[in-house]
Amino acid sequence: MSFTDEEIERYARHLVLREVGGPGQQKLKAARVLVVGAGGLGAPVSLYLAAAGVGSLILADPDVVDRSNLQRQVIYTEDDVGRPKAEAAAARLTALNPNVAVTAFNGAFDDSTAGALVEGVDLVLDGTDDFGVRFCVNAACVAHGKPLVSGAIGRWTGQVGVFGRKPCYRCLVPEIPPEAETCTAVGVIGALAGVIGSMMALEAIKLLTGAGEALAGRLLIYDALAGETRTVRVAGDPECPVCGGSE
Repeated sequence: MSFTDEEIERYARHLVLREVGGPGQQKLKAARVLVVGAGGLGAPVSLYLAAAGVGSLILADPDVVDRSNLQRQVIYTEDDVGRPKAEAAAARLTALNPNVAVTAFNGAFDDSTAGALVEGVDLVLDGTDDFGVRFCVNAACVAHGKPLVSGAIGRWTGQVGVFGRKPCYRCLVPEIPPEAETCTAVGVIGALAGVIGSMMALEAIKLLTGAGEALAGRLLIYDALAGETRTVRVAGDPECPVCGGSE
């Protein structure tokens, strides 16, 4: 897979990186990636993956842009209010990098759509704030053997993890927490979405190129108020309702 002169200029800073170089950039160009949720996390995720030259991006989000989104969902502008998020985001990404094929899916990610969305991609990123959707994404990734980069934010705290067949996301969160909170209810500092979303994109790029060590089986937790991070191990749960802790 060769690069055009325009692509060589565009990806110059990647091409001189020892851990990426030409072979890594070719892997990015050949990759198909699904981003579930085009909100606070999906915005920086998709912007950085498109800028990095991921060949094909699928954006799945059933919502429309609301003015309250603009505080953290930096892919949108005032003119996008009322537009379907996936369509507005796709237009922005195409303007950023016309070499990337962007597909907008305006429907819900659920049991009826999960298989078709997940089976043909190399990697899935989930930045939704609905545990039901998170569980559905995880189940589809385990069923189709796709790596999952998961991120979450609330108030001043965020987390990023990489999951596979074992441990899967349900090993970390077996059931929906009774005290589950959404950003709508408790608030979130806008810039935190940029921090965690960028970390998710970085993990995706590492996975796709083989650079460095991904957060597989680990969860990075960021406390923005304290300016501190910590990383914890996530073990496979033998009683996991999805993967059963199997190899």
